[in-house]
Amino acid sequence: MTKSLMTPEDHARVATAIRHAEQTTSGEIVCVMARSSDDYFFPAAFTATIAILIGSLIAAIVIEHWWLTIRLPFFVAAELLAVLSALLVLALFPTIRIRFVPHRLRHLRAHNNAVMQFLARNIHLTAERTGVLIFLSLEERYAEIIADGGIDLHVAQEDWNGIVEELIRHASRGKIAEGFCVAIDRAGAFLAAHFPPRPDDRNELDDHLVEI
Repeated sequence: MTKSLMTPEDHARVATAIRHAEQTTSGEIVCVMARSSDDYFFPAAFTATIAILIGSLIAAIVIEHWWLTIRLPFFVAAELLAVLSALLVLALFPTIRIRFVPHRLRHLRAHNNAVMQFLARNIHLTAERTGVLIFLSLEERYAEIIADGGIDLHVAQEDWNGIVEELIRHASRGKIAEGFCVAIDRAGAFLAAHFPPRPDDRNELDDHLVEI
């Protein structure tokens, strides 16, 4: 079992922050933290293979320029050996894979994970469509807030972006729990302004941070 990145005390702080925020609103807040949103083996392998092929082309040009001769089977064998070596390194050391992945693809994978978590946690099924996901993916240094349709009509994306930047800033300093607590407090304030508690309000979603 993968060891949690946060202590039980940290989880308790986040759960308390969620409960406190939801006392002021009929909205629902769900927090999810991912270590990584993909294993990135295939994107990293593709990038490494392309780099080796380009390097091979440059090597071939240099060899021809210096009037050197290498038999084609040996040259191809050297390319295959280089590719296999790169794949072996990527397989044995998964933490380096993301360095071979463009930032745009990292953020796309993290965004897709956030959307998947929004649906998997049934945030879209609240009675008044007032569910909010606060999502953080550590490996990609990516955070996102996804609000259901009932909230999007009242809270601008720029407001969520400010919370996202604060969460990323805290996470980059290793203060993950504090970052979530700040994000929950600020998100709760937006929700309270537009969605005050109802007399028949009930807690529809779990009040804890999910680590995946």
